[in-house]
Amino acid sequence: MLSSELMLDIEDLEVRYGNIVALNGISLNVKKGELVSLIGSNGAGKTTLLRTISSQLKPTRGNISFEGQSLPRLAAHKVTALGIAHSPEGRRVFATQSVRDNLLLGAYPRFKKEGRKAIEKEMGHIYDIFPKLRERQLQQAGTLSGGEQQMLAIGRAMMLKPRLLLLDEPSMGLAPVIIDEVFEVIKRLRDSGETTILLVEQLAYRALKVADRAYVLEQGKIRLEGRGPDLLTNPEVQSAYLGAKKGH
Repeated sequence: MLSSELMLDIEDLEVRYGNIVALNGISLNVKKGELVSLIGSNGAGKTTLLRTISSQLKPTRGNISFEGQSLPRLAAHKVTALGIAHSPEGRRVFATQSVRDNLLLGAYPRFKKEGRKAIEKEMGHIYDIFPKLRERQLQQAGTLSGGEQQMLAIGRAMMLKPRLLLLDEPSMGLAPVIIDEVFEVIKRLRDSGETTILLVEQLAYRALKVADRAYVLEQGKIRLEGRGPDLLTNPEVQSAYLGAKKGH
């Protein structure tokens, strides 16, 4: 059963790139334990929204509140310390570092407070979720396949033991069979109820199928919102985003 406790609350958010308005009055929320998906075409503002939540970008208007604390004025590392982990578009692993070292870097904010033993235990948990990473833990991250790098990017974010996990386009550039694996992991994370997830995904059918709730972004504005299953059957969404059920 999902919690009614509000974790992330975004109100009237505006973000600009110079004179270009990337997000125009966005308001949305994520409750504890939910998986909320954001879908929309390229350039709709999905990645911009995640980057603003993690304080890589600063809004020109509005507010983002995480568990009651305002985020826009905080530095990015302070937002991470609150328990928000961002797995970015394009994976961005540390190519010359080993798989193991990439995972350790993901847990860096926890070291001082929790110590090495807790970090090693969490790494074992990540290896259980992604057995291929255990097999390749001493291998340089840049030599992994695209799918393995995506698993590493998600695993690195999870090493923070985040209360909120931001996933940006986890299917990008992957073969269909690997997309299946990645979304199976996302589904397991959702079902565990331990991590709240905000998912940005180009494959709308996949994103809506796994979502508790979802928002449709168009040109920096929220066009539609609702339960994942309801939006899957919405004629407007089907026409614009689900014509071929791409990635099914």
